[in-house]
Amino acid sequence: MAQVAPSSAPPRSHRLRRARSRVPIWHVLWLVLAAIFFLAPIYSLVQFSLEGTLPGQGPFHWYQTVFDDPVFRSTFWLSIQISLETVAVSLVLMVPTVFWIHLRLPRLRPVMDLITILPFVVPPIVLIVGLTHFLHNFPWLVVRPEVLAFIYVVFALPFIYRALDAGLRAIDLKTLVEAAESLGSSIPRTLLQVILPNLRAAIIGGSLLTVAIAMGEFTVASLLGFFTFPVYTYEIATSTAYEGVALSFISFVLIWAAMLALYLIGRGGRGAAGVAITE
Repeated sequence: MAQVAPSSAPPRSHRLRRARSRVPIWHVLWLVLAAIFFLAPIYSLVQFSLEGTLPGQGPFHWYQTVFDDPVFRSTFWLSIQISLETVAVSLVLMVPTVFWIHLRLPRLRPVMDLITILPFVVPPIVLIVGLTHFLHNFPWLVVRPEVLAFIYVVFALPFIYRALDAGLRAIDLKTLVEAAESLGSSIPRTLLQVILPNLRAAIIGGSLLTVAIAMGEFTVASLLGFFTFPVYTYEIATSTAYEGVALSFISFVLIWAAMLALYLIGRGGRGAAGVAITE
């Protein structure tokens, strides 16, 4: 009987693993170009911020000057507080709204899509002029920086809504709600213990965009007379070039650190998705 020579070809699983490990050269090229496009301006920023010092001051003199300024710490903390308030108000308003529209009022989704793009259509300067006349009826609110959080909610509306809308589209909402109701769970409890864990990624994404908007907004804070971190950065940049560039890089790092902390906090409770809903 003729013997069949064993095949020298690797098993199919090894071939598949080897094919997956091969990265097309175009992917690597575009990744390198994106890295250069992103890192080159940052490198130029850092290089310029290390120049312009007098003999004996050291290369990090402008960074030390920024950190020694008490206004830097106070304005940055104020912007962080306003950002967190904006995220909280946005989620409290939009999560139940988007949930209820998907569950009970699907015909209103085109209307919500239209409403949420209005902040893109109306310029911020026009919006703040209208809001200023309206807020004059509440003088106790105009003098407090917390009013910025309510205004920034409008700016963040397109991003937070679309993040939540995409998250709810990705899950079988009606099946989850019906299963929870069959076990005796109420709608509020279903939203908190069943839906929210499944929307964790959407909530984190929308929150990160909201923080980026609130931390970088300048027009409204300047017109209302609040000395937030972007306003402070603008004033420093117009008075001292080197210190302004150093402050810009510091703000870039701090804002990304704040967004990373928010992302890690949101990912920390990942195991909460399996909370029981039975009474």
